[in-house]
Amino acid sequence: MVSQITLVKIGTFDFKLNHLLIIGILTLSFSISFLIRAQSADYGFELNEFDPFFNFRATEFLLNNGISEYFDWHDDKSWYPNGRNISATSQVMLHITTALTYQIFGGGSNLYDFTILFPVIIGSLTAVIVFALVRIFAGTSAGLFGALLYSISLPIIIRGSLGWFKSEPLGIFYGLLGLYLFLSGIKSENKKIAFLKIISSGIVLSFSLASWGGMQFLIIPIGIFILALPFVRKDHEFLIWCIPLFTGTFLLITGMFERPGPNFVFGLGGFSLITPTIFMIACIFLQKISKEKNKLRNGLFLLVSIIIIGSVAITVNAESHFLPLPTFRYLNAINPFLTTVNPLVDSVAEHASTTIMQSFYFHSTLLIFSGIGIWIILSKSKTELLTNDMKSFVLILGITGVYVSSAFVRLEVFASISLIVLSSIGLSILTKEFFKNNSLSKKSSLSNKLPKISFFAFVIILFLFPLTYPAGGNWVNVSDTPATILNGGTSFKVATNDWLDTLEWIKLNTPKDAVIASWWDYGYWITTMSERTTLADNATIDTQQIQKIAKILLSNPEEAYRLLNDMGATHIVIFISGEKLSVEHEGKSLYILGGGGDESKKQWFMRIAEEPLTKYLRSDGFSGTDYFWNETLLGKLTPFTTLAYHNFQNQQQSETFRPGFTPIFIKDIKFDYDNDGPFKLVYASSGFNEERFGPMLGIFVYEINQNYSALNP
Repeated sequence: MVSQITLVKIGTFDFKLNHLLIIGILTLSFSISFLIRAQSADYGFELNEFDPFFNFRATEFLLNNGISEYFDWHDDKSWYPNGRNISATSQVMLHITTALTYQIFGGGSNLYDFTILFPVIIGSLTAVIVFALVRIFAGTSAGLFGALLYSISLPIIIRGSLGWFKSEPLGIFYGLLGLYLFLSGIKSENKKIAFLKIISSGIVLSFSLASWGGMQFLIIPIGIFILALPFVRKDHEFLIWCIPLFTGTFLLITGMFERPGPNFVFGLGGFSLITPTIFMIACIFLQKISKEKNKLRNGLFLLVSIIIIGSVAITVNAESHFLPLPTFRYLNAINPFLTTVNPLVDSVAEHASTTIMQSFYFHSTLLIFSGIGIWIILSKSKTELLTNDMKSFVLILGITGVYVSSAFVRLEVFASISLIVLSSIGLSILTKEFFKNNSLSKKSSLSNKLPKISFFAFVIILFLFPLTYPAGGNWVNVSDTPATILNGGTSFKVATNDWLDTLEWIKLNTPKDAVIASWWDYGYWITTMSERTTLADNATIDTQQIQKIAKILLSNPEEAYRLLNDMGATHIVIFISGEKLSVEHEGKSLYILGGGGDESKKQWFMRIAEEPLTKYLRSDGFSGTDYFWNETLLGKLTPFTTLAYHNFQNQQQSETFRPGFTPIFIKDIKFDYDNDGPFKLVYASSGFNEERFGPMLGIFVYEINQNYSALNP
């Protein structure tokens, strides 16, 4: 065959044409992934979202102070006045890995720039890991399909784009690498190599958990797979030492980290591996002492018994908590019906429950080919390459991946990984079936070629469809958006310096011991970029503190002033977004508020503060009542006042609110710098005063007046 032609001979290794093809496709996969992820560079080269700013700050501290200081670091600039134990509440391996790679590959680059590129590079390199992993299941062709599908997978790309210096890219990289080592280890015929791979897999998988807590969900299919091993593998003597070795190594290394640490090892996480391992050993022993005809029956009886006992234990644990429970977010993923219990979890966009339409949008063509993959796997005659144990794991991975992803949009990456594996297997075997007779050779007739060409064209069209349609929201351009700090996380596709300039102003114009109050979204930005202490940030370490801030924003200014002083705050920051209209009223500019600032988050403030929505919101569930605008701190700090209401469908106007009407605002600063009230506006970002029409971002810094007479008569 042409693919077997030797190009270069290096010692005993023959570098063949097919090796060149593999390198070419993997390079293409990396390049496609990199280019799609890097599109936001068109708007500016910045870290994206909120958490990456903390991770940058923690990595910088590690590089500047060393690892021992890092593990002793109690950060007093966040969660004032209690601070934060960094190593116990962070993705430690993300910071350590980045610091090491920066020292090796950073050269003369700026650390900030390096962390912007890090998720793109590590995420794109994961395509090679996907190739190696899928190759275990169904060979090289399937692995190459897997790498290509991974490079265009929407859920994975949007959680690993330029500047996304968060947990997922590195966690997925370590997790899939660890999974590859585990599966290739138990598949290896060389016991020494198997031993090294099993040990390595336990270590690397523990690194994945210390990089992203979400990788706990990868333990679920591994645990179920271990339960199935006594029934799908006959080399029980091998299993009886390699699986305990994996479980022991993984739990030992995981327990050495503060997070997830001993709570995971001695909690449900450890339970989900220890119990299957014990079952496997017991089942193998039971099968050894059973008669041949009773082996399967006895093993299944033991399995059912373990499942019943485990279910009872988990049910009892829900009340007694004899096993440490994971946080609400992880319980929520196991039981999606918990979603509406905690409004703080619900308020985070990435914690929204996945809808059927979203799932179809995220996976599209993959759903078709993964279904074909499942059918082929279950068809004995089509899967000679897949051994029984690998078939079992692929099916288990598919079921658990789709189930876990149903809880949070953020966890759609697990459904994506599962569907990529299944689709790759389906595509590779279908392709081999179509081309196995080499009908595209020169000797083949046109009638023989057409079905093969049609199949090839059909597959390409199916995958090009989600990459190109719809024009404004396909898989390619969905990541073509500005970094969050450039548009404030709003729905506007604009890039401004409002937030960057505000954070720089705070750094240069407030006392170094200033304590800044704001909604928790902006805490990391203020701490990292302004180098000022904050009351709360995105770590959600103290949910009561977040709830207190929500209550403050909904309190009257006098009460809010007292509470902020009690908390030690010296300044408060709010963020308002909207659109400036092209018309004016008596020489005054007109605005519509909404788009993603605090004006759009107010309903979440109410839910988190456990306040009745009807007190603050009108019947449309969004427009503020007179009480909200005239009596609450957020309403008074918002430098706008309602002028009238307008119905854009029929161009009607009203002085009072009516269903279907949108409030129209004019500028109105209630607490300017010269007032004697509890708050003084000391800074407004440039977007508030710009003359251009269209999207408006306004960040406002208020000083809490220490000389206010109500507190100091």
